[in-house]
Amino acid sequence: QEQLVESGGGLVQPGGSLGLSCGASERIFSIYVMGWYRQAPGKQRELVALISSGNVTNYGDSVKGRFTISRDNAKNTVHLQMNRLEPADTAVYYCTARHTDVWGEQDVRWGQGTQVTVSS
Repeated sequence: QEQLVESGGGLVQPGGSLGLSCGASERIFSIYVMGWYRQAPGKQRELVALISSGNVTNYGDSVKGRFTISRDNAKNTVHLQMNRLEPADTAVYYCTARHTDVWGEQDVRWGQGTQVTVSS
């Protein structure tokens, strides 16, 4: 089974920066839309950022202008750079990869999740 391997996360003070990375197989990385969702305690999972194989990006409203998603094609890895972090950004961040084939069948995969805590 092709897995998504996450790294990064941890504890950071408000206003600080943190980076997350998500590695995938070459097959998934080359054709799937990849990115991140997050889930805070008691809340629904929400979009953070997505990036297509053609580098088209989509950001959740709450992170626009602060977070940047990018692809490292040489390492089959997606990076999420998080700047100006706020306590409201505290959540478990999940890497995701998703693809819809020509018949409309969708394949959605998730990483194991990594904790990001923003606190003084």
